[in-house]
Amino acid sequence: MIRLAAAVAVIALLALVSVFIGVGDVSWHALVSPGPDEQALQVLLISRIPRLLAVLLVGTSLGVAGLILQMLARNRFVEPATVGAADSAGLGLLVATMLMPQLPVLGKMLVAAAFSLAGTALFLLILRRIPLRSVLIVPLVGLVLGSVFDSVTTFFAYRSDLLQSVNAWKTGDFSNVLRGRYELLWVTFGLTCGAYFAADRFTVAGMGESFTTNLGMRYSRIVALGLLIVSLITGLVVVTVGMVPFLGLLVPNLVSMFLGDNTRRALPWVAVGGAGFVLLCDVLGRVVRFPYEIPGATIAGVAGSVLFLSLLLRREARVG
Repeated sequence: MIRLAAAVAVIALLALVSVFIGVGDVSWHALVSPGPDEQALQVLLISRIPRLLAVLLVGTSLGVAGLILQMLARNRFVEPATVGAADSAGLGLLVATMLMPQLPVLGKMLVAAAFSLAGTALFLLILRRIPLRSVLIVPLVGLVLGSVFDSVTTFFAYRSDLLQSVNAWKTGDFSNVLRGRYELLWVTFGLTCGAYFAADRFTVAGMGESFTTNLGMRYSRIVALGLLIVSLITGLVVVTVGMVPFLGLLVPNLVSMFLGDNTRRALPWVAVGGAGFVLLCDVLGRVVRFPYEIPGATIAGVAGSVLFLSLLLRREARVG
């Protein structure tokens, strides 16, 4: 508990620093002086604080979504971006944009979540039908399935002149987050809390269907609950800021190295670690080419891909 509190304190310090980083002149002196700078105060309240909250909510929820997926698939190499969940959510968002352009943001989120749910369920169904002789087959199946969804999305987006919008959905960018445009992400916080209350059930489900049934639990209901949480989180994130790749893969794997597979014990660390990782990537994206910005998802993708490859090579060496 002390270590977790220390981690939260470090993230809080980084969060405080982040609100003062950017092109707009927002300084501590401008905010606390006897005659505070009205423009600096507006930038802080309208842009910097909403952006910070969006970063923390996305990092927390996507980390937890990755942990749930890994328990349900019983594989450490899966997360929403590697099982087709994010790509199917993007396809759903494209369908909503093409067929129902006047649909409100909440409606588009529900359509994206429904497609994400269907894509993730299809992934788990494929895993039950094919022989898995290696743990490395699972992420490869997910990447292939995601590529199929992505190809369909790109084809119809090209025909409808929506490629630019699709690219924005694929890359998580927090620079456009303003007050009034991120509040749906608070739903992901509620979903994260719900996942914590059901953490023990996800731990049992991660031990297999037979073990879960022997304990008197309905495996199908636990899987359905997990898929619902993952799909809603993915849909909300894609609609609001775009997808952050490899986050749900990186953080749960790092936490499991120290805390094992107990979901209730690991989930707070995954939530805090996910928030800290995305916040760090967002800050780096703002300072690397200041005054220009690199999307935080790009930084996260580079770091996550390196870790993903290292995990694959490490597992391959251990198997060999």
